[in-house]
Amino acid sequence: MVNKLYREFVDATQKVFNLMLNISDISEHPSEVFKCDDEVDICIGIVGDYHGKVIYRFPVSTSLHMVNIMSGMEFDSVDVFVASAISEIANIISGNVMTELSANEINCDILPPEQCKLDDSMEYEIKTSCCICTTIGEICLEIRLNRAS
Repeated sequence: MVNKLYREFVDATQKVFNLMLNISDISEHPSEVFKCDDEVDICIGIVGDYHGKVIYRFPVSTSLHMVNIMSGMEFDSVDVFVASAISEIANIISGNVMTELSANEINCDILPPEQCKLDDSMEYEIKTSCCICTTIGEICLEIRLNRAS
């Protein structure tokens, strides 16, 4: 299941970046090499057959590039508008993944996105991550889920 979830999130991210940002040159690598001092972390809660969260870690420079492409406006810092736009991309990616999982009879829903801080205090049955590299920068996805009881 870990590999299936991982693949679904990577594929959905690639599709959304291609469709919304016109970025098709996308690759992935393990997240152990993801280093970022300043980032916007967006959490999407997952409920249903699995529960937990997916954390999208967007470096500030990547976030600003994404919103510049989406809005046609230049931003030089993360404000409420930028955070909202980045949250919506995470929401769309997660929604696409849940749709794909439902085709395989895995029923989950997503909760509204929220800015968050990384918290490693909780244990998860499924914990995987990856980085997605694009021409405008990297993002890191951290999938943290437990099976519903």
